[in-house]
Amino acid sequence: MRTHNLARKGFTLIEILIVVVILGILAAIVIPQFTDASDQANVASMKSQLQTLRSQIELYRVQEPVPFATFDPATDGWVDMINGDYLRDGPRNPITGSSAVAAAAPGAPTTTLGWVWRLRVGSTLGLFNLYGIDEDGNEFDESR
Repeated sequence: MRTHNLARKGFTLIEILIVVVILGILAAIVIPQFTDASDQANVASMKSQLQTLRSQIELYRVQEPVPFATFDPATDGWVDMINGDYLRDGPRNPITGSSAVAAAAPGAPTTTLGWVWRLRVGSTLGLFNLYGIDEDGNEFDESR
């Protein structure tokens, strides 16, 4: 008849250390992929919001009898669009967290803003484009 050695029922220190090292290696591989997920989600949200806002602005331009030579997007922008049922609320920039909007000249400081209106290049009719502001205070580059 065989006798069993009851003293050998647990793991050795070496076995536990090997498992801990393997888990550490796996964590080092996986964790960096999740740390960028929030930034990637904010960039995707910014792209989507810009597309939606630009289409609502174009709809507003078509349907509202505002002479765009005198249209000031910094003061007339969100307020008129919200009151006219084109927007539910002032949109919040997902990167900066701000819903502030201003008409700004190229190179003007924009770090506290969420959105910037800029006169279209070569436009003499007062036509504007809308840009989001990124974490560095620059216009959002949609090619990210």
